[in-house]
Amino acid sequence: MGKKKIIKATLLYDGISKSENKFIVVENNKIIDITPKNLKADFEGIVTPAFIDAHSHIGMFRDAEPYVEQEGNDYLDQFLPLADPLNSIYFDDRSLQNAVDFGNLYSCIVPGSGNLMGGKAMVIRNFAQFRNSALIKDYGYKMALGYNPRSTTEWKGKRPNTRMGIYSLLEEKFDKVLAKKQKAEVNRKKKILDLDENLKSKKINKNIYDQKLQFVQTEYELEFNNEDKAILELLDRKKVAKIHVHKEDDVLYLIKFVEKYGLKATADHTGDVHHKEIFDELAKHKIPIVYGPIGGIGGKVELLHAYYQNAELLYHSKADFGLMTDHPVVWAPHLRDSLKFFLIVGMSKENAISLITKKNAKILGIDDQLGTIEKDKLASLIVWNNDPFDLSAFPKMVMAEGKIIRE
Repeated sequence: MGKKKIIKATLLYDGISKSENKFIVVENNKIIDITPKNLKADFEGIVTPAFIDAHSHIGMFRDAEPYVEQEGNDYLDQFLPLADPLNSIYFDDRSLQNAVDFGNLYSCIVPGSGNLMGGKAMVIRNFAQFRNSALIKDYGYKMALGYNPRSTTEWKGKRPNTRMGIYSLLEEKFDKVLAKKQKAEVNRKKKILDLDENLKSKKINKNIYDQKLQFVQTEYELEFNNEDKAILELLDRKKVAKIHVHKEDDVLYLIKFVEKYGLKATADHTGDVHHKEIFDELAKHKIPIVYGPIGGIGGKVELLHAYYQNAELLYHSKADFGLMTDHPVVWAPHLRDSLKFFLIVGMSKENAISLITKKNAKILGIDDQLGTIEKDKLASLIVWNNDPFDLSAFPKMVMAEGKIIRE
């Protein structure tokens, strides 16, 4: 058993609510107790959970490297679901260190948005020294709608230059895999029924039945190549489609696409959405939003209506949402700064903190481990020298899964 560490939270934003004068007891990598009982504390200050960036390119677009060395997009093809961004991260990127300095300990890293399917979405530890200790979760697949995938006509593969072209290409791909799945399942079902009949009539024994059943399953799986299997993970709702989208009409297409194929998906960005009804429509179809980045410059016509005031529409909508930096579009340590747009329109401080802790953890499916300061959760937290909403606030101590990594 490791030595217990005790943190006195003079003010505790636990990711759900706020309270005063609580003592957080940490043993090994877990929070084992939270109590008002007075204990001798190793650290004292205002405490929040570690921050989680729900959409980032950190480690792939690297600090102080020329653009030609970036690894955010692969130009090989429109469909690259097998591309793993973890293979393109250098963990000596100083942006990762900067993020950790400000308590931003976790990121969902994704390839860029130049391809319809750019690769995997992976949740990582920003504080990992090397890649072999970085991965938290293989979460889903990065996809893209709108201007970005139609702007890459000089790259390799089929490259339509219109949205009608890229969307027809996208549906053609999914339709082919879906048709192959349906045909393979009919064949598998027929063979299993034949086996069941042979077992029932005692033409084969149970051992032979089990062997042949395994062969039928193997035969089924061999119908699909690895790219097909990635799309099958989406069709079977085993993974999440993390879909880049900005403009309102593309958001409505996203909803149609998700409904057609029965996908689990998030709408990432939605920066140009400037009508509350569109946010409500995503809520109606139970599609969470990973909103942002807020505070950057609109670098394309697609962001014509990307006003900071849209945060008020999102806040008053029914949508379930968390926040992103889209690093390097907005610097990773500025994740906390994006909360100000929601405070301005009336959100409470505890609910604002929740956007980059509990809400992001829930959207990424890691809320069983992270996102709140609760008993039995991983002890990833920040002790601040001041209220984290103060401009001068800076971590006095950063704890990552029970280890003090900044003090």
